[in-house]
Amino acid sequence: MKRDLSAAHLEAFLEMMIAERGAADNTIESYQRDLTEVSNFLSERRTSLNKATSDDIKAYLKQMSDEGYAASSQSRHLSSMKQFYRFLHDEGILDDDPTGIIDAPKSGLKLPKTLSEDEVGQLLDLAEAAAKSAKGDKDLISKTRFRALLELLYATGMRVSELVALPIGVLKREEPFLIIKGKGNKERLVPISQAAKSALADYLAAMEAHQAKQKNPEETPFLFPANSKTGYLARQVFARELKSIAAQAQIDVEKVSPHVLRHAFASHLLSNGADLRAVQELLGHSDISTTQIYTHVLDERLKKLVNEHHPLAKTHKKFD
Repeated sequence: MKRDLSAAHLEAFLEMMIAERGAADNTIESYQRDLTEVSNFLSERRTSLNKATSDDIKAYLKQMSDEGYAASSQSRHLSSMKQFYRFLHDEGILDDDPTGIIDAPKSGLKLPKTLSEDEVGQLLDLAEAAAKSAKGDKDLISKTRFRALLELLYATGMRVSELVALPIGVLKREEPFLIIKGKGNKERLVPISQAAKSALADYLAAMEAHQAKQKNPEETPFLFPANSKTGYLARQVFARELKSIAAQAQIDVEKVSPHVLRHAFASHLLSNGADLRAVQELLGHSDISTTQIYTHVLDERLKKLVNEHHPLAKTHKKFD
C-alpha cells in the first residue's frame, strides 16, 4: 500500500547517497533539483511522487522532450527517479516502482526546437503592444513584467530558472551587462540590449508607482517577486503567458517555451556570425560539447559562405 511521501523521505534518500555511496555535493544537488522538478510537474497533474504512475513519468519525460531538452538531460532525470524509487522500494515505503518499465530516451541527432527571427520579433512586438495598452496598476505590472521577461530572455539566453530568480540588485550596475549566477553558483557576464533595458525600466516604473500607493510596501530581494514559496515568479507562470502570446501571434504553441527562446538566442547569434566559444560562455555551458548541438547553424552558414565566395564554386559543382 502506498503511503504519503514527505520531505523526510527525500532527505533520507540524499543522506543514503552521501553515507553509502559517497556522492559529491554537486551530485546531491543534482538529485535534489531533478526530483523537486518532477514533484512540481506531478503536482500540476494533481498527483504526487508517491502516487505517480508510469504514465505520469512518461508524461514528464515527454514534456522535457517537447521543451527541447536533450536526451541526456531526460536520461539524467529518469536516472534520478529510478534511484529514488529504488530506495523507497528497498526501504519498504513503496510496493512498486513506476520507473521500472521505462527505458532511457535514445540519444540522437535531434536538433533543438527553435523559432525564426521573424517569429521572435512577432512575440516581442505583441508584448510591447500589450504593455502599452494595459489598464490599471495590476494589468500594467503583469504586462510590463512579461515584456521585461521576454526581452531579457531573448537578449541574454538565460535559463528560465536563472531569469525568474534574478535579484533586484542585478540592475544596480551601470555596465551594459548583467552578472548571472548559474549552475553550481558560477557567475558569468551577459550583455543586455537597449530594448531589454527599456522594458525593464517600464516594469520597474510600474512597480514603484504601485508600491508608492501602498501604506506598507513589502520589500523583496527579487526582481520578479511573487507570493510563492520561493518568493519569486514561478517559471510555469511565465511559460503559460508565453504560450498565450504565441497563440495570438498564430505560432504553434507546442513549439514555444522559455527553453526554446534560449535555443533561438543561440541559433540566431551563430547564424549572424557569432563564435561558438562566445555562445558557450553566454549560455553558461561548462563544456563546449553541450553547445555543439547548434553547429548545424554554423554548418549552413559556412556552406553558404563557401558557395558564394570560393572561386571554384563558380565553375564547379557547389559544396554540399
